Amino acid sequence: MFLNENNPNHRHKLIEYANGPSLEEINGTVKVPKGKGFWRTLFAYSGPGALVAVGYMDPGNWSTSITGGQNFQYLLMSVILMSSLIAMLLQYMAAKLGIVTRMDLAQAIRARTSKTLGIILWIMTELAIMATDIAEVIGAAIALYLLFHIPLVIAVFITVFDVLLLLLLTRIGFRKIEAIVVCLILVILFIFVYQVALSDPNWGAVIQGFVPNAKTFATSPQIGGETPLSGALGIIGATVMPHNLYLHSAISQTRKIDHNDPDDVAAAVRFTAWDSNIQLTAAFFVNALLLIMGVAVFKTGAVKDPSFFGLFHALSDTSKLSNPLLISVAKSGVLSILFAVALLASGQNSTITGTLTGQVIMEGFIHMRMPLWARRLVTRLISVVPVLITVGMTTGETEIQQHVALNNLMNNSQVFLAFALPFSMLPLLMMTGSRVEMGKRFKNSVILQILGWISVIGLTFLNMYGLPDSITDFFGDNPAAAQVQTAHLIAYILIAIVLALLVWTIIDLYRGNQRYAAALAEKAAEAKAKEDASAKGVSANGSAN
Repeated sequence: MFLNENNPNHRHKLIEYANGPSLEEINGTVKVPKGKGFWRTLFAYSGPGALVAVGYMDPGNWSTSITGGQNFQYLLMSVILMSSLIAMLLQYMAAKLGIVTRMDLAQAIRARTSKTLGIILWIMTELAIMATDIAEVIGAAIALYLLFHIPLVIAVFITVFDVLLLLLLTRIGFRKIEAIVVCLILVILFIFVYQVALSDPNWGAVIQGFVPNAKTFATSPQIGGETPLSGALGIIGATVMPHNLYLHSAISQTRKIDHNDPDDVAAAVRFTAWDSNIQLTAAFFVNALLLIMGVAVFKTGAVKDPSFFGLFHALSDTSKLSNPLLISVAKSGVLSILFAVALLASGQNSTITGTLTGQVIMEGFIHMRMPLWARRLVTRLISVVPVLITVGMTTGETEIQQHVALNNLMNNSQVFLAFALPFSMLPLLMMTGSRVEMGKRFKNSVILQILGWISVIGLTFLNMYGLPDSITDFFGDNPAAAQVQTAHLIAYILIAIVLALLVWTIIDLYRGNQRYAAALAEKAAEAKAKEDASAKGVSANGSAN
């Protein structure tokens, strides 16, 4: 874990019981000024938003956005915008939950649900984190291969040793980690701004693409095995991820505020929202630039290999590029090198945030914790297994087949996020909309609650709607009729299980909320009785005198 400022010599066991504040070593450790002006205060609160934004521009986003742009031009730009706005809404709720209740989302769910359901939700969230980590392994391994020509198998093993980087980071303090993450985000943003600026895209078409239409979620045409609907679902799945909600509800508590002062709490909520929205706006621009890059940089249909390998080589292949300026720069190899550097930066950023999230959900759901390096090592060792299997199974095949296999693994790993997402969104919405949990001042407004329900229902429906086709993709590009039927049957069974679990979660949360309300009412009654008794005692003494 991080060095504890209060007890720097304390050393943790490999596995410990944990039932205290979220990420206890850094909880409430970052001081914030009072009455020092807007910009100075905002700077003090800036940082957690960057850690959250990383999840919205990880390698999984790259593949979906670039491929969607190349296949359907600017049609899916509206999906990126909608996903980003929904993300801003949900992350605001997550941060507010952490600041007001002083519990992260995992702790809050566990406090209001049964032990059995808590363990089920923990396992689901752990699997979702591992699915995300698979994309990070693939992205980092490919970047190492492209930059340093390290064989893929060895590059995959090297990604395990990023735990050493994490060990170093835990020694320098949380504020410095936030700064490093921001710098890496700026590197990624600069690279894509540069590449898109060189490509001189059709900005009129870009702006027009922000307006959704009937074609956005259409099931035809099919280009490169992708339809607009599957492309849109891929972008949504890669953008709004469940682990970010758990992470934000925890790291929003790193600022030191006076919880006995409602105005101080309100200020923390407001500045945290500013921080989150600014950083998520940067993430939106990165994702938008990725899609624009897919449209403007490459000739339509020129890139047959949609993987990171294909994109890397296409950026140095003048026959695939769209304008003379790009061609002249590409000859130097700068475009492809910058792409690989950004890919590596993205993978390292995600390493930091994924590990922190894993610790949050372990502490919150099952009251256990491990040192961050151990937590990272376990997650990464599990995540590299399917990547190594995929690399090993395609060793004898063509280079493009190898690349496509890795790309399919990355895309298919994101399918699990469709299961986990509703189980973080729904509790978050219910709790932040509850007067009992949040108080009258901080509960969601009617408008926020309506927008929240539309977002939750809409995302859940789209994820479930696209599940049959996603399961079918596991059988390859040309599945037989029997395989399609099997895939759809599996998908419908999984949808039924998800819906049943959601009903269970809603009922448990509602009952937990009622129990909490009754406990608060009982405490209030006891306090009132003591106050009345004290008043009677004072009155009796006065009369006797």
